[in-house]
Amino acid sequence: MRGTKRGIAAAAAAFLLFSGSALMSRHSSASAQSMAADNNLRAEVMNKALNKSKFKGIEVSVQNGVVKLTGTVDVFDTKEDADKRVHRLKGVTAVDNEIQIAGPSVPDSVLREKLGKAIQYDRVGYGTTAFNAIGVSVQDGVVTLSGHAYGPVDADSAIAVAANTKGVKDVINDIQVDPVSPMDDRIRIAVFRSVYGFPSLNKYAIDPGKPIRISVQNGNVTLYGAVDSQADKDAAGIRANAVPGVFHVTNNLQVAGQAPEK
Repeated sequence: MRGTKRGIAAAAAAFLLFSGSALMSRHSSASAQSMAADNNLRAEVMNKALNKSKFKGIEVSVQNGVVKLTGTVDVFDTKEDADKRVHRLKGVTAVDNEIQIAGPSVPDSVLREKLGKAIQYDRVGYGTTAFNAIGVSVQDGVVTLSGHAYGPVDADSAIAVAANTKGVKDVINDIQVDPVSPMDDRIRIAVFRSVYGFPSLNKYAIDPGKPIRISVQNGNVTLYGAVDSQADKDAAGIRANAVPGVFHVTNNLQVAGQAPEK
């Protein structure tokens, strides 16, 4: 009897040992396959998604399909582009984007002034400059774009200007795209002609950046920008109000030398 029990115990121990070995073997095989898949995915990221020279400062690691991006790039747009390219690859489950923007920090005031001017003159030649009223604020290198854009192309163009400016660490898009409407388009053009065609205001038409900005939403007109005097501000408001079809005019024009209205 004792011999039988010993035999059963030995057989059980042998079975457990075999099962454990088989389990470890399967686990080891699964780990090896996962590691091989990660290595293949890393190679695909490097050779397909990030094979351009602008991505040369980026380092890539992969674990269980999660791609981690580190290193440095010149501008924020390159960081965003890298993220989008990697996301498109089959087998990528997530992207941990920890890429840093290279170069010295640029003071917020310098960035704000530079971007404000660049975005003011953006889209010159496309006929929509006067209909974009996009604001710029900067805090610790993070740029927030606000205000109104004539259309999605104009909004995207302003974002691209900010994202490709050195010193910008991130871009927050709070731009509102004005609704598409034949009536609003007619009002935009009519207000533009009424304001910029007025004798005391046509001096502002000389500037290709068009300092008086006209935003229209469902017949409601808002004037943005800056003028030289209170008389010019008042004249612009009166001229906009005189356009047929305009429901209401909000005159947010700032007079040079005066503190912004709260």
